[in-house]
Amino acid sequence: MTRIALIHALSHSVAPINDAFARDWPEAQRMNLLDDSLSADLARNGKGLDDTMHERFQRLAQYAVDTGAQGILFTCSAFGPCIEAVARRHAGIAVLKPNEAMVEEVAQGQGRLGLIATFAPTLASMPPEFSDGTALELALAEGALDALNAGDTQRHDALIAAQAAALRERGCTRIALAQFSMARARAACEAASGLPVLTTVDSAVRALRRRTASH
Repeated sequence: MTRIALIHALSHSVAPINDAFARDWPEAQRMNLLDDSLSADLARNGKGLDDTMHERFQRLAQYAVDTGAQGILFTCSAFGPCIEAVARRHAGIAVLKPNEAMVEEVAQGQGRLGLIATFAPTLASMPPEFSDGTALELALAEGALDALNAGDTQRHDALIAAQAAALRERGCTRIALAQFSMARARAACEAASGLPVLTTVDSAVRALRRRTASH
């Protein structure tokens, strides 16, 4: 049985990725590691991704490997260089950044991509991950993250879906949801826009299944 470690820096990321595994790859044996101080410490200390933060990621990854994990998925996109360093150290197993698989799938398609986020900094940090040939339209679903934090999932999904419909009007032919916490809004976005909708969660499960099979 394939053992996959899911390493989280935000509690909101836990349910969406586990739901996707349960639906699309139930045979995988999952382990979840949550350190919700990672994002808070990154925001608080002002030091960026320093040596201390890198070491924390190496320790988390080594713990996962020591338990027998054959693949590791990090679910928070603010720590790219730390995750890349883990991938270099553990080249014998599949190590994925949260957006990596979806970005690869986007590159295989065509047409203008509408990228929706609920966290404004994501719209600054994520676009450079796409290939130069990707035509992007960006949209922020304002208030959606606050709604999710307040437990109003219906409002969260509706605000994201409204942006999906607006992006269709702006000429987009496909939609991508930038954060793991947004995956729950995929069906609402498809219904509102009539466009195919990619999520980081679904793409990551597909990629992990493929990569661990080839290792």
